[in-house]
Amino acid sequence: MTLLETGVDRKTALSPWVFRVDNLVKVYGSGSGAANDGITLEVRPGEVYGLLGPNGAGKSTLVKQVMGLLKPTRGSIVLGSVDLVQNPAAARQLSSYLPQAQVPIDSFRVKEAIEIAGLIRGGRSSDVRHRTRALLEALQIDEWRNSYGARLSGGVRRLVGFAMATVCPGRIVFLDEPTNDVDPLRRRLLWDRIRSIADDGSAVFLVTHNVLEAENSVDRLAVIDGGRIVAEGTPSSVKAEYRGRMRLTVMMIPGTPDPIFPDFVRGSTRVANRLVVHINEPDVARIIEWAQGLMARGLAEEYALAATSLEDAYIRLTGTSIGNRRDG
Repeated sequence: MTLLETGVDRKTALSPWVFRVDNLVKVYGSGSGAANDGITLEVRPGEVYGLLGPNGAGKSTLVKQVMGLLKPTRGSIVLGSVDLVQNPAAARQLSSYLPQAQVPIDSFRVKEAIEIAGLIRGGRSSDVRHRTRALLEALQIDEWRNSYGARLSGGVRRLVGFAMATVCPGRIVFLDEPTNDVDPLRRRLLWDRIRSIADDGSAVFLVTHNVLEAENSVDRLAVIDGGRIVAEGTPSSVKAEYRGRMRLTVMMIPGTPDPIFPDFVRGSTRVANRLVVHINEPDVARIIEWAQGLMARGLAEEYALAATSLEDAYIRLTGTSIGNRRDG
């Protein structure tokens, strides 16, 4: 399908490709709450934008509306000067999408699955073949180029899906949990390719719950919870309130109860055996002494001190931590 066949004229096709969502609301049925409630955001060409949130926060609902799979109850979605609500065919033509579910490629060889995806998106045969080779090498999955999808591990299959979505990237590229099942080495390679897509001029919209990866990989982000955006900005600005604080991570011995905290501890979160304690910078020496005491008494295995992270802000904003938590 060409741009003209989607109703996008030449003037529109040459317009700046900024992606905007304005006051988007989606209600599934009468009496139910809003799955998306007044969402407003903007993603620019060349930018990697992250959408973080717990399960059920409204991330997938937002992406389905952007892709023209759901119609908003109200609000607007615009790419350049193209109204994606009124023209869902253009939404699918102008954007690329990697869904959270694995792509159905059981009966296809890896190389042909990627090339077919590129041709469907309108790429020239020579360009598609060249970019397919480049992606296979960059992601270090070239050894599976002639393997059928049914024989691939979950991680390799995920990387093939990414290559299919980006062999001919759209004006905006939507990636829903792209690193699921991917091993640590290839995960780094995948993030390099994501940055490369943005550097080549596409806008990248990344949906994830992996806060630590997002902090190191996105230019800006929004945290969504209960269908609403509860924070937006650069990773540094979102965690700004934690400036001047440090985090101590302690691996507790399995089965040990929470320790007694010193009165200078500003907050703590425990998930299984991982205990995170927040303090002000002047109290670093005292908290290290406290952690060493836990190890001496056989309550902890190790500890590490670092600056506070986006994860700390995320937990405060969404309240999704597991285990005991206290704030100061």
